[in-house]
Amino acid sequence: MSEFIKAAKSLEKVLIAERRDFHRHPEVGYNEIRTSGIVAQLLDELGMQVQDGVGKTGVVGLLSGQHAGPTVLLRFDMDALPIQEENDVEYVSQNNGVMHACGHDGHVAIGMCVARMLAAHSDNLKGSIKFVFQPAEEGGAGAAAMIRDGVLLDPTPDYVYGMHLWNERPVGWVGATDGNMMAGSCSWQCTIVGNGGHAAAPQHTNDPAVAAAQIVMGLQTVVSRNLPPADAVVVSVTQIHCGDTHNVIPNEASLAGTLRYFSASAYETVTNSVTRIAEDIASAMGCSANVSFSTGYRPVSNNLDAARLVREQAQYVPEVNIVSNEERTAVSEDFSEFMVDIPGCYFFVGSSNSERGLAYPHHHPKFDIDEQSLTIGAAMMAGIASQHVL
Repeated sequence: MSEFIKAAKSLEKVLIAERRDFHRHPEVGYNEIRTSGIVAQLLDELGMQVQDGVGKTGVVGLLSGQHAGPTVLLRFDMDALPIQEENDVEYVSQNNGVMHACGHDGHVAIGMCVARMLAAHSDNLKGSIKFVFQPAEEGGAGAAAMIRDGVLLDPTPDYVYGMHLWNERPVGWVGATDGNMMAGSCSWQCTIVGNGGHAAAPQHTNDPAVAAAQIVMGLQTVVSRNLPPADAVVVSVTQIHCGDTHNVIPNEASLAGTLRYFSASAYETVTNSVTRIAEDIASAMGCSANVSFSTGYRPVSNNLDAARLVREQAQYVPEVNIVSNEERTAVSEDFSEFMVDIPGCYFFVGSSNSERGLAYPHHHPKFDIDEQSLTIGAAMMAGIASQHVL
C-alpha cells in the first residue's frame, strides 16, 4: 500500500488538473462524449484492451496480467447534473446549466490515476483489472446499460469495487459498512379520479383534490404504523398536480414521490401499504385511485470480507484519521447492479472541509470538494485492487 500512497502523491498535480478540467466541461448522462474520449485515449496509451460505447458512452479498459488470477472490476462514474453552478472558482463549469455537483469529476480523475499506477505493475499482475468508466449514474441506469452490453463478461469479475467522494463527512474520513450501506430506490405515481364541477357547488362533486390531500396525510403512517422501528424506510410525496383554474373542481388529481428501502420485505410492505391507503381513502371519498411503481436502483449491500479489506487499506493511508463501519444513507446508487452476484464493496471517502467553505451537500449549486480526497481515493482503490492481483 505504501508505494501506491507515494505514487498517488506524486501524481497529485495531475489528479487535480484533470479533475478541474472535467469540472469545467461537465456532461450529463449518456452525453459524456468528451469525458469518455479522454478516458479511452489514456487507457489505450497505457496498453489496455479498450472498449468504448459500452452502455452508449461508457468505457472499459482491461489490464491483463502475465499470470493467472482473479479479475477485479473498479468502477468510476462520469456524469454530471443539470444544475447551474454558483461557485466562484477558476474551474467553474463552462457548460451552461450543467455542473459536476456530486463529485463524479473527481471519480473520473481518480480512475485515471489508478489506471496509471496499476498499469506500471502490469508485468507482475496475477489476474486482470477491469477499469469501468460508467455513464448515467444519476437516475439514468448506466450500470444496467453497461451490463446489457456485456461489461460483466469476458472475463467475469471475481470482485467489484466502487467509491464515492462524500461531502457528508470531512476529508480524512473513510466509510465502508458491512452489509446494507445505501438504500434501494423506487418512484411511485398515484392518479385520483373523481367527479368535477363548479367550485361554488362542491356538493355535486367528488373532489379529487381533497382526496389527494387526505392521501398525502395518510401516507405519513406507512412507515410508523407498518414497519418495525429498526427498519430504515423513507416515503416522500414530491409532486402534487390538480386543476387548471380557480373556480373549477377538476375530475382528476395526481401525486408522485419516492420511496427508499434496505430490504425486499420492507419494499413489499411499503408498496402494498401505499396502494391500500391511497385506494381506500379515495374510495371513502367517492373517488378511485390507481397507484403504480417504477423500480429504480437496488440497495447497495457490501460483502463483509470486501468491506473489511477496504477498512484495512484505509488505515494505511496517513491522511485518513477515521475509518467507519457505520455509515448508512437513504441515497441510492446503481453500483448495486454490479454486486448482484459478485462480492464487492462500495465505500465513501470524506471530501468536505468546512473551514475552507467546502461543505455544501451533494447536488447543491455550490458543491465542491477538498482535493486532498483525490489522492486518498486513488491510493485506496489501487491498494485494494493490488490485494487481489499483486
